[in-house]
Amino acid sequence: MSVGLLDHFNIRTRKLADTVRFYEEVLDLKKGDRPNFSFPGAWMYSEGKPVVHLVDISNTDEPQKPDSGVVHHVAFASRGFNGMKQRLSSRGLPFESREVPGGELWQIFVTDPNGVMIELNYETAREQP
Repeated sequence: MSVGLLDHFNIRTRKLADTVRFYEEVLDLKKGDRPNFSFPGAWMYSEGKPVVHLVDISNTDEPQKPDSGVVHHVAFASRGFNGMKQRLSSRGLPFESREVPGGELWQIFVTDPNGVMIELNYETAREQP
């Protein structure tokens, strides 16, 4: 028996357009097919899989949470460390980059329009210095 790999995470937002734009323009995810639910939203795809599900709560009484609640961050195995740092800098988005002790992993932390912290992990052996 196995729980398996993480399938997706869900964000409930009053900023659907800004959130879609962030995941498209900053993280290079693609907006794709989504079931015909009775509520608005979007699914964001990475490598053909819908990994971020967005639910638009702007027409409801549900309050917008200021951050990701008890979930501290969501992480992606990524490629293109230097390119991502350049992309974030060119958009004026604050981020933190660091090397994990041991030298095998570089990380970038950036926050989406809803206050969700995104961790991007890069295997140093696969990256250009």
